[in-house]
Amino acid sequence: MLAIAGGKGGCGKTTVALGVGEALGATPGRSLVVDTDRDMPNLHRRAGVDPAPGLADVTATTEPATVAQRATTVETVDVLPCQNASKGAVGNAIDRLAQCDRPVVLDCPAGAGPDAARPLRVADRTVLVSAPTCQSLTDTAKTAAMARALDAPPALTVLVGSDGSVDPSDLLSCPVTVHVPSVSEPLNSARATAKYAEIANNLTKRNT
Repeated sequence: MLAIAGGKGGCGKTTVALGVGEALGATPGRSLVVDTDRDMPNLHRRAGVDPAPGLADVTATTEPATVAQRATTVETVDVLPCQNASKGAVGNAIDRLAQCDRPVVLDCPAGAGPDAARPLRVADRTVLVSAPTCQSLTDTAKTAAMARALDAPPALTVLVGSDGSVDPSDLLSCPVTVHVPSVSEPLNSARATAKYAEIANNLTKRNT
């Protein structure tokens, strides 16, 4: 289970979650991308699906995958939106996701509060997402520290809108950085898709 996390909202976490989900789902089967941000749920918009059903419809006897919707903006991805989900509903669904037999990507809330910590508690690893700015990287460093404390260590960093001139490895203590360039269609651009595949390949290598 993979957490996509960062310190600032609007840095591209949701887009990266869908792009990486598509890359991870291309070989073993469909991946599941889950919105865990109750305050600013926008996965359903980026995925091109309805806001419901979603996390609020996952019960103690419901398999999350049976509630998920097929994304229309990317291939090989099913999504679980978070619209109108309570804190308890998010926690219940996250706990049940550990039973899924497919890649699970958690689109996490920004910051370092309790809502951001909850998905990190069940994730195996974290992908840090940041803009290549001092403020965004400083905020992401706090997320990186929280991920390590919750046993979901950062596997790599994704810098969105980056020309490759910034190296955050010392600040974030994360050995791999993938630079995703600014593109007009971040889910359909060949350049961006190649970067999501690079991220997935790095994650696969670190898991073997």
